[in-house]
Amino acid sequence: MLNCPRKMNPFLFVLSAVIVASATVFPAFAQETKGDASAGEKKNAMCVGCHGIVGYHAGFPEVYKVPKISGQGGKYIAASLHAYKKGERKHPSMRGVADTLSAQDIADLAAYYEASGAKAGSAVPLKIRGDSAKALELIAKGGCTACHGENLNTPLDASYPKIAGQHSDYLYAALKAYKIEGNAQIGRSNAIMGGVAKQFSNGELKTLANYIGSLNGELKTVQPDRFQ
Repeated sequence: MLNCPRKMNPFLFVLSAVIVASATVFPAFAQETKGDASAGEKKNAMCVGCHGIVGYHAGFPEVYKVPKISGQGGKYIAASLHAYKKGERKHPSMRGVADTLSAQDIADLAAYYEASGAKAGSAVPLKIRGDSAKALELIAKGGCTACHGENLNTPLDASYPKIAGQHSDYLYAALKAYKIEGNAQIGRSNAIMGGVAKQFSNGELKTLANYIGSLNGELKTVQPDRFQ
């Protein structure tokens, strides 16, 4: 167990309070509809065109690899799709997809991608490498491990994402999106991540993204045979 300092950073104090509150809300939301992975496999036609092709790049709002979602936590995938559907995450393509999905569709797809390509135990603890001291300093400042786990692959709550080994260019674009306000096309509304991302310059966010993307993790892109 880590020893706590006598005086807690005010931001981390607020962050801790929000995390505790969120951890009680998101699981209850995610349990409303039970997903069926087999059904989700039959509903993923709109997903595999991007997320089922290794190295596929999105072109909006900038060019980056679409995220690996096979092996990602189902509750996080479901929460993300609902956020796109409600406009809390702004991305025209993802909003268009999410709008076509029912709550059951979302639950089924989330269950499928959580099971797809999952391989437990492949992540490694964070450790200082030759070029990682600055990134670890930024991770500590942002309190990243408080939600995403010590290895950034074992989230505190299943509604938070695994991020170790995710594409670094996607992570960079996603982190910047939490800093954007008042844009109808791009941006993400999340009190926790907004507070974290706004502490950093874009250069620091890129350092974070590059380091996190270099870690071992469980996330994959599972490419169907017909795309190979």
